[in-house]
Amino acid sequence: MALRLLDEHGLPDLTMRNLADALGVQPSALYWHFPNKQALLAAVSARILAPVSEMSTSGTTIHATSVHDQVRDLGDTLRECLLTYRDGAELVSSSLAFGLIESPVHPKLLEATKDADISERLVRIAAATLTHYVVGYAFHEQQRLQADSLGLLPADAELTPEAAGETAAHTGADDFDAGIAMIADGFEAAIRSSSTVG
Repeated sequence: MALRLLDEHGLPDLTMRNLADALGVQPSALYWHFPNKQALLAAVSARILAPVSEMSTSGTTIHATSVHDQVRDLGDTLRECLLTYRDGAELVSSSLAFGLIESPVHPKLLEATKDADISERLVRIAAATLTHYVVGYAFHEQQRLQADSLGLLPADAELTPEAAGETAAHTGADDFDAGIAMIADGFEAAIRSSSTVG
């Protein structure tokens, strides 16, 4: 029900009182399950990210598939999760920033590279970079979609060439994919560098 409320009304209206009303219970009943609103939002964030947590990396390590495939699969799935629900990226971003949840990207990337000679530190940095990039990108996508639906974006004809290019960049997947590729390239270069030093 919380996800439906988020999707229909947006993050500002995802409150304990509104959720209780939607469930037909007293707000106090929710406090048996969630001590405060932040705990509720963390639980909703975890539900949004569940498909990433449930991704199977069994039998698919870096030796079996490329770094690019691993990073792209994680990035694509994370973006899909965030865009599935209205304000999903904003909610997840807040939950991550306040330390209410952990990104599922790190354990998945760690699991996928467990048989390779890669330091945990490199995996952690790659996972954090991927998470921040995807969450930020999806957040901007959702903000633009919402602004456009409210008629707040100027017509393309009124935009400067730079702004018009920026708008176009957020309507397709090419730039997103290019960013993921850069992250994967950096991860691969760091892996090669560490193995040379080691």
